[in-house]
Amino acid sequence: MVPLSFIEISERLKKTVLPEIDLVIGIGTGGVPAATFVAFHLNAELKVMVLNYRDEQNNPRYDSPKIIQKADWDLDGKKILLVDDVSVSGKTMNAALEQLKGQNVKTMAMKGKADFVLFPEIKDCVKWPWKP
Repeated sequence: MVPLSFIEISERLKKTVLPEIDLVIGIGTGGVPAATFVAFHLNAELKVMVLNYRDEQNNPRYDSPKIIQKADWDLDGKKILLVDDVSVSGKTMNAALEQLKGQNVKTMAMKGKADFVLFPEIKDCVKWPWKP
């Protein structure tokens, strides 16, 4: 397991060139701390889209991600950054993107697959600073 500190995440975020963003949407629950961090860095509004796919041991609970709270916000004209902590298979990110269909959305993950990945070199599990 690779430990990462808030300082390491902050330093990597500062070095990442991101497009202009109006709104950060965090995929809950795992992506909420990461999205909060990113929204603060970008001085952008933050919303949370609640989906669930994996349990606390990172095993899939369902065949596909379940939408727990539907996103019914007025997003017209907003430049959106959709953030999750990890996107390995892309199933959760794709389910969230489906909810945002027709919007101007870029994706970000701390590790895994996305338009922007803060730690692309990390292949192992991560010990996030916000998890006990």
